[in-house]
Amino acid sequence: MGFPNCGGAIDGTHIPILGPDHQGSQYINRKGYFSMVLQALVDHKGRFTNINVGWPGKVHDARVFKNSGLFRRLQEGIYFPDHERTVGDVEMPIVILGDPAYPLMSRLMKPYTGALDTEKELFNYCLSKCRMVV
Repeated sequence: MGFPNCGGAIDGTHIPILGPDHQGSQYINRKGYFSMVLQALVDHKGRFTNINVGWPGKVHDARVFKNSGLFRRLQEGIYFPDHERTVGDVEMPIVILGDPAYPLMSRLMKPYTGALDTEKELFNYCLSKCRMVV
């Protein structure tokens, strides 16, 4: 789809739940309903390759990610071991694609923000197009 060495796309979604009796306010998400967060990494066909579920709806996607096994394995370089590809004259590891909520990492690409030139807008367009699968 135009993004070399893409290992998948990641995003969080809110699964509606009945409000729990204990610590209910932690489960009210930014849209005002009770939920649990489901973080999903999917491949190019929309198949789940990694999930993390159970965080209260109030928790931000970045916090869920930074406390996940996926984050630890990406940091250690063991989620996509030894799968690099030469793009131009650069050795590029397999990366996952995320939205601006996620941290920029050597194995996690996210869109540019702020004032963008044409090249950065094109990068964001390609990244967004490939992320739509999630």
